[in-house]
Amino acid sequence: MPLFRLSKRLDFPPAWLSRSDGLLCIGGDLSPKRLLLAYKNGIFPWFSKNEPFLWWSPDPRLVLFPKDINISKSLNKKIKKNLFKVTMDNAFEQTIVSCASPREKEHEGTWLVDEMIDSYIQLHNMGYAHSIETWRGNKLVGGLYGVCLGGSFFGESMFSFESDASKIALVALANHLKKQGFDLIDCQVRTTHLLRMGACEISRNSFLDIINKSAKRKDIKDIWDPNINLKVII
Repeated sequence: MPLFRLSKRLDFPPAWLSRSDGLLCIGGDLSPKRLLLAYKNGIFPWFSKNEPFLWWSPDPRLVLFPKDINISKSLNKKIKKNLFKVTMDNAFEQTIVSCASPREKEHEGTWLVDEMIDSYIQLHNMGYAHSIETWRGNKLVGGLYGVCLGGSFFGESMFSFESDASKIALVALANHLKKQGFDLIDCQVRTTHLLRMGACEISRNSFLDIINKSAKRKDIKDIWDPNINLKVII
């Protein structure tokens, strides 16, 4: 398949035209409108510093159906110790910056460049991007963030400053979305970590079918009330 180059025009080629590695197109911008259009069409940005904007739609797609979240015995024991508090949208900016910092410290580089961070903060201020935070006392020790459209949550990144802190955030998110009847959590690409937590791979066509139907649901804004303290239900 060819690699498409985006212009200033607000559009994307169909996701099924992606290359075998999932790369679909290059260029464009990171405006909120373009990012939202990308997610609605099963596409997400992923690139490193000094690279052009790269847009992806892999096949198969890794997803987590909220009802299928898997909690290991060791994680179960840690949750029962009640060492952590889980919140949502209490510290979005701190969460997204923290998602980048572990990789920077290890000199691995990060795709969360400043322009990317700024764009997701804009989406958060518009009510589309959300964070789940794990705290030990008053210290943020783990979390994740992503974009919510209809009944789908498009996960973007996670971080842990303490063992299992991001897993606890994911469990809390899955339980919260299960209560709200959400369709799926998009995990993008295969990782052993997420497979162990209940994620599975589905075809791109199946993924697109689910999110297209899911997007027609009316967004329920109050489910992201930052005053709600999430409980990690076993």
